[in-house]
Amino acid sequence: MSLYDDAVLVLKGHEDQDELRQAYLDHLAAHPDGMWKACHAGHVTASALVVDPEHGRVLLTLHRKLRMWLQMGGHCEPGDDTLAAAALREATEESGIPGLTLLPGGPVRLDRHPIPAPCHWHFDVQYAALAPRDASHAISDESLDLRWFAYDEVPEVADDSVVRLLEGSRARL
Repeated sequence: MSLYDDAVLVLKGHEDQDELRQAYLDHLAAHPDGMWKACHAGHVTASALVVDPEHGRVLLTLHRKLRMWLQMGGHCEPGDDTLAAAALREATEESGIPGLTLLPGGPVRLDRHPIPAPCHWHFDVQYAALAPRDASHAISDESLDLRWFAYDEVPEVADDSVVRLLEGSRARL
């Protein structure tokens, strides 16, 4: 199975956001390269919110280019067999935390957002990753900062997409 096939299966099973799910499927049907950064009409990305439920907190990155507090995530790569694998790889690389595990049940949410040219859209498939006990993080080249935020602090620093992802993740914990 290809990453493209995995994406189609994941999206077909994500019926709680029907209209957005259909936009993802339409994009992939119209753009055979829609999984990859080279597709300037937009491309699928995979992200994961790193959650520490024991301490009631999440790890956010201050994105170097966007200068916003966001979950970890990014572009799919040819070595990624699934969107889940891409999300876990991105979360591990950007957080520096070994031993992350994805919250069972597949993606938590879908979120489509505009991005600066030359591309136009990120079709983000959002997961949640559970941090191991006493996780220690390390800032990557893609971040200006990494910081743990209590659940109730997230709306003060992050946009609505991150807040919705946190809410969806907490509902599944």
